[in-house]
This record gives sequence, C-alpha cells and structure tokens, in this order.
Amino acid sequence: MGILFGTDGVRGIANKELTIEMAFKLGQAGAHVLTKENKHKPTILIGRDTRISGEMLEAALISGICSVGANAVSIGIVPTPAVAYLTKLYNADAGVVISASHNPVEYNGIKFFNNKGYKLSDQLEDEIEDIMLRSYDKIELPTGTKIGRVKHKKESITDYINYIKSTIDMNLEGMKIVIDCANGASYVSAPETLRQLGAEVFIIHNEPDGTNINKKCGSTHMKDLQHFVTQVGADIGFAYDGDADRCLAVDELGNIIDGDQIMAICGLYMKRQGKLCKDTVVATVMSNLGFFIMGKEKDIHIEQTKVGDRYVLEKMMEEGYNLGGEQSGHIIFLDENTTGDGLLTSLHLLEALKNSDKKLSELAQVMEVLPQVLVNAKVTNGNKYSYLEDEVIKDEIGKLEEKFDGEGRVLIRPSGTEPLIRVMIEGKNQDILLEEAKSLASLIENRLN
Repeated sequence: MGILFGTDGVRGIANKELTIEMAFKLGQAGAHVLTKENKHKPTILIGRDTRISGEMLEAALISGICSVGANAVSIGIVPTPAVAYLTKLYNADAGVVISASHNPVEYNGIKFFNNKGYKLSDQLEDEIEDIMLRSYDKIELPTGTKIGRVKHKKESITDYINYIKSTIDMNLEGMKIVIDCANGASYVSAPETLRQLGAEVFIIHNEPDGTNINKKCGSTHMKDLQHFVTQVGADIGFAYDGDADRCLAVDELGNIIDGDQIMAICGLYMKRQGKLCKDTVVATVMSNLGFFIMGKEKDIHIEQTKVGDRYVLEKMMEEGYNLGGEQSGHIIFLDENTTGDGLLTSLHLLEALKNSDKKLSELAQVMEVLPQVLVNAKVTNGNKYSYLEDEVIKDEIGKLEEKFDGEGRVLIRPSGTEPLIRVMIEGKNQDILLEEAKSLASLIENRLN
C-alpha cells in the first residue's frame, strides 16, 4: 500500500487532507495511467455521493482529466456500484467515484475503476502515485482541440436501476420493506427499484442536504431502522452506507442481520440452486467464527483474505468464485457486478427470503453469531502501522492471544481508510471481551499518541 492510496482509494478530510490540488493531480495522473495505451480520445465516467465537498472535488478532478486530453462524463449522484457497472455499459475507458463511503461528512475520497469496472490493482495505484509524487512534470498537457470536453449525463441512474431489476426473476408483491438510505447515494435507486418490483416500501433518512450523509443513520447506525421495521410490521429492513456499496439487514423482529449472515443465507440458497461456484464463499479474517462453523456443517468451503473487499475480489477472480464479502456488508455477487453492491445484495437476500416460505429471523439461524467485540484505538495515520514495534503493546497482545487460545481469537489491524487501529476479540463472554478490548485499545492510544 502506498502513501496516498489506502484499501479503498484516496481518503481524507476534504479541503484539508484531500485538497482540490490533490484531486486535480489525481485526475491528471489517473487519466494518464488508465488511458495511455489508447489510440482514441479517452472517456472517463465520474459519479459521487451526496456530501457537500463532492461538487468541489468533482470540479477539480474533471479539470485534471480534461487537461491531459481525456473527456469527462459526469453522471451526478449515483451509488459506487453504478459507476462500476455503467463504466462497462458505456464503453468508457475508466470510472471514478468521489465518496468516503460510511465516513462522516467532513471526509471524502477518490477511487478509480478500470474499463471493465474493477477497482485498480495495487500496481496501477502505485503507478498513479509515482507520477503524482515523483514524475508529475512529465505529464504532457495538450492544447487546442486536443483538450478534453465535459458532458453531463444525469439519466444514467435509470440505466442502473433497469439493470439491477433484471438480476432477479421475481416480483416483490406482498412484501413490506423498510430502507435506510443514509442520506446518501442510494436515495433514488433503492426506493425506485424496490417499488418498481412491486414491494411496499417505507423510507427513512432519505433527504440528503449535503451535510447529513451517514449522520446517525445508515449501515453504521441502525437503531432507527430496527425500531421502524417493528413499528410498521415489515418483513425486512435494509440499511445502506453513504455510497451504497454495502448493505446490512434487519429481520422482522428488529434484529440486525450482518454481512456474514447475509452471505450464509445467500450462499446456501445459491448452492441449492446449483449457482454457487465451487461451493465456495470468500470472506475476510474479520468474519465471525460462527460463519466458518456454518460452512463446515453445510459443506460450503470458505476462503479467507485480509480485510478489504478488493482482496476478496482478487481471490474470487483468481479462483473462479462468484460470492464473497465482508461482515460489514460489502458483498460481491461477481456474476452481476464487479464490486460490492448494496442494492444487488438486497435483491438476492429478498429472493432467498421469498422463495423460502420462512421469516428472515428463521433463515438467519443457519449460523450462530459468536460474541465479538470491536474497539477502535484512535491514532495518527502515521502511527497506525507501528503498533508491533512497541514492546509493551506486543506483550499485551501476546497475553490476550494466550488467554483466548482455543475458545476465541484476537485480531489487531490498522484501518485502511481511517486513522484507527481496530481491536477485535472473539470468545464466549461478551462482557470480558469488551473489557479486554477497551483496555488494549486504551493502551495503544496511550503508547502511540
């Protein structure tokens, strides 16, 4: 991983860490690297979420793209997976999303897709970064008619909705569904798709104003959704994050159904249909132990990768698997899209639910979710990779690993997108887990700040 790129593009506080100068240079360097083999004038698609800094960064990014001779097509506010799909549909040379996903409004990010709709490899990101940091002056700047043009294509969301609807062969008549759009990029596509498929849809947190994205709502704050599902007697609820590439669910009793459970339900359904490639699901080291136990019981092989949906995708492509994802709700159905897609995940879960003659709470019992706690230690970005160099921290981690050996596990990892070190402990007693995780997180903060 480089200096600028994390596990999901370039992220930072807009106008402070992610500046318009950086966005401009990313536009130039990204367009240069991704289109340098072209014999034609390249076209790059740009979408964004609802946060207030998106327009500012988009203007800078487009300026950079056009300044190296590429055309820019702005498709406005759309989910991240829509950009991945539409880049292929429109035969664009690359796609760019301006979003910081589930992070608060002050953050923003820029991530690229290649012409096939896939997130960039580490090698391509390193190449873009190298140009920005070491050989920026070598970028050629055309003049006259060779400068790029800008086009605005606001109807693109309809093309995405029509495609997503086509991925399931059923209607949703008779289903009562609540959705939490996180005041983010799903605010048009999610309600419209579910309504067109015949569902009765209730919507919360669907009035984006540029400042309220992810604010006590969406997949990171699900209490409102849990309450509303039980209040209206819904069959199911869905919570998306700011850019709608992840989705978590709520059953009819108000219980949260996380990404592991969604993969378990959908994986078993796909296996019964003969559609789960190699009877395998790809998960990360953060997945719950109960998920792996379910896999053994149901004869589903589960591959593990490090955290980050890009690594899940890489494993899926290498080995020919078609279902994978993360506990956080980034789930990839590779037969239909090249990245995590919250709305697509919703439809696949609804398909499994409607064809089961069971309630979601019953389907979710396919796996036991073992107690798992996650506590974040706040450190600077510069220090978050140095925790293993501190002997006191290393010592304490070793003691915890010994304590939970055989009946749980300890996982410490730096966040790829935020200035945090995540402390995750799994075991039998929730109170003991929380106490130990908080203690270790506090020690990390004290030692590294």
